[in-house]
Amino acid sequence: MSDYSQLIGELLATVALIEVSPDVFEGKSHDYVGARIFGGQVLAQAIMAAAHTLDEDKPCHSLHGYFLRGGDINQPVIYQVRRLRDGRSLSAREVTAIQYKQVRGKPPVEQVIFSMIASFSPMEEGLEYQEDMPVYPPPEDLLAEQDLKEDYVGKVPEALKSRFMRRRHVEIKPVKPRDPIHPAPMKPKQANWLRIRELGNQPVAIQQALLAFSSDFYLVGTGLMSHGISFMTSGLQAASIDHSMHFHRHFDLNDWLLYDMWSDTTSNAMGLNHGQFWQDGKLVATVQQEGLMRLRVPKS
Repeated sequence: MSDYSQLIGELLATVALIEVSPDVFEGKSHDYVGARIFGGQVLAQAIMAAAHTLDEDKPCHSLHGYFLRGGDINQPVIYQVRRLRDGRSLSAREVTAIQYKQVRGKPPVEQVIFSMIASFSPMEEGLEYQEDMPVYPPPEDLLAEQDLKEDYVGKVPEALKSRFMRRRHVEIKPVKPRDPIHPAPMKPKQANWLRIRELGNQPVAIQQALLAFSSDFYLVGTGLMSHGISFMTSGLQAASIDHSMHFHRHFDLNDWLLYDMWSDTTSNAMGLNHGQFWQDGKLVATVQQEGLMRLRVPKS
């Protein structure tokens, strides 16, 4: 098995939930970004949990979620699904993600780490309109994120090098690479091409779950760009607060998608970030996320 095939296996294992009781599912936690659970993992698993409770195979058309606490990668996540509505076309689900915090000498304490409402509906014919797809250099003309890291690894502290160089499960090609060590202030707008090649033929729920997973890369960092800081800036505390997503059209994650991102405001230690996914000239999904961004300047 190739290294990349192993990464794909880990991704598919992430979205392969276990039903522990009616409408209650368990998802394994993985180290995607560090000791705290990657928000994209929780999004993907929550979508899968909700989809498992549908009597018909309906794609998700929208979701709205809040990250309430940081999750522990050393524990699984329990997803409790509440069936809010099942109509002739629309189905709505509420998903609550729970972990249990270990307290010495006491029973584990239940903690809600994420809450989401999602709506599902069959794709159907109707009125069609969209803006034109933005024009960027094609992916074959760009370097992969993994190759770009080689240019910066010499500037990374020794203790962080192995994590910095770890290969992502999602293949990403930034349109305009940014120096993560010494970023210059710039307009908060960026775009990446991304795909999960070798994913193969997967049900729509898995495709949507993994697009939600992929949508959490780079998005919250868009709001940092105008300030000339990055996730490697000393004293930065950054995290996703909420995440919404609308799925508009069919797509295939085996092939390249353009992820166009921008931020229009930062205030009150938060930044509002927006994104659009495009494939073959079609707008396939829209994302919005508010992120926490506190910069603590060391006292002199």
